[in-house]
Amino acid sequence: MGVDLRQVVAGILTLTMFVMLGQMIKRDHFDSLQDKLPGDGEDAHFESVNAIENDGLVKLSKRSKGPWMEDIQELKPCWSRTDLDEIEQSRGYVTFSLTNGPEYHVSQIADAVVVARYLTATLVLPDIRGSKPGDVRNFEDIYDVDKFMKSLDGIVKVAKELPNEISIRDLAAVKVPNRVTEDHIVESVEPVFKSKGNIRLATYFPSVNMRKTAQKSSVDSVACLGMFGTFELQSEVLEVVDSMIERLRTLSRKSNGKFIAVDLRVEILENKNCHGSGSARAKSCYNAQEIALFLRKVGFDMDTTIYLTQSRWDNSLGVLRDIFPKTYTKESVMPDEKKGKFLESEDSEFEKVIDFHICSQSDVFVPAISGLFYANVAGKRIASGKPQILVPADIPATSAPITNYLSPYVAKRNHLAYSCFC
Repeated sequence: MGVDLRQVVAGILTLTMFVMLGQMIKRDHFDSLQDKLPGDGEDAHFESVNAIENDGLVKLSKRSKGPWMEDIQELKPCWSRTDLDEIEQSRGYVTFSLTNGPEYHVSQIADAVVVARYLTATLVLPDIRGSKPGDVRNFEDIYDVDKFMKSLDGIVKVAKELPNEISIRDLAAVKVPNRVTEDHIVESVEPVFKSKGNIRLATYFPSVNMRKTAQKSSVDSVACLGMFGTFELQSEVLEVVDSMIERLRTLSRKSNGKFIAVDLRVEILENKNCHGSGSARAKSCYNAQEIALFLRKVGFDMDTTIYLTQSRWDNSLGVLRDIFPKTYTKESVMPDEKKGKFLESEDSEFEKVIDFHICSQSDVFVPAISGLFYANVAGKRIASGKPQILVPADIPATSAPITNYLSPYVAKRNHLAYSCFC
């Protein structure tokens, strides 16, 4: 049978067209990121990758497939309990509540301990309040009470509840800024405490900046202890977190049990504050497609296991799973017998705590959303020798060294945690 030359030419042209189309799709999907996280965008790139590696901040793993980094030696506290005088006789009570999730709890407890210590007041064990009115939990529902009280022994007196003779209505409400200073306590808190005898403390957050400062203060050791030395999950919550991490490591056999945790929540991505504005187009959030392309360009392959803080699967996450099929949310990796209490209830407090601790223990953490969650997960990771935090950014080429995108908190050692650990 003869060959029609026109059919051959048409076949070649068709094949060429498909190749060109494939290249166009590749450019669209892998070369089109435009924006950086605000504030830290310029810090995300560094002059020398070798300088980061030689400084001991990160070491690439030779045992795992992909650009995985190894843990470093766990840091030791720089503060010493022996530097702190024994507390005097208590002169009143400081009460407070933990609100808005674990990333806020860390800061709230540190400020409360600092204030109570300075005032030589007794700190009352806080309750935990959710986002809905009337959504209140006891401290022991989530955290280890014995650990908390023992950690503050000799530093601040802690009571499980107010004495019966003191009414909550009699407490004077006092607001303090996050990372409260001694000067602020002297000027704005101590006069109220002396006048009323007992206060109810509330921390507000003028910024989410957790960078260390050059100034030293007499309250630094107490703040470090409050932030990094008091919290531990109670046994049932810890068991759930450990089982989910073990499940993720089992799913990650091809990468020697290593997995990535990404703080990506669809409801926040839909918030208008996530979108860039103005000529600078500052961007504080990254969506599923942008995260997928970023991770692909720094070298992670399709076998990489990814954990998302999104509680339940959303269709908008499909593009991430297209590139990384092993992408999971809580509903996929939580033990079935625990879902009724920790996932399917209306209370999201458990979910936030689980996410915070999984992101703190993963092999790599990627904050798709800038804010206090990122900042305080970074602090916990730095303290435990897990500095592998990658900040998403524009990668105009088809690939890039992973160390170029190490969090400035780590690469510049400017996180508050470096004031507490060494």
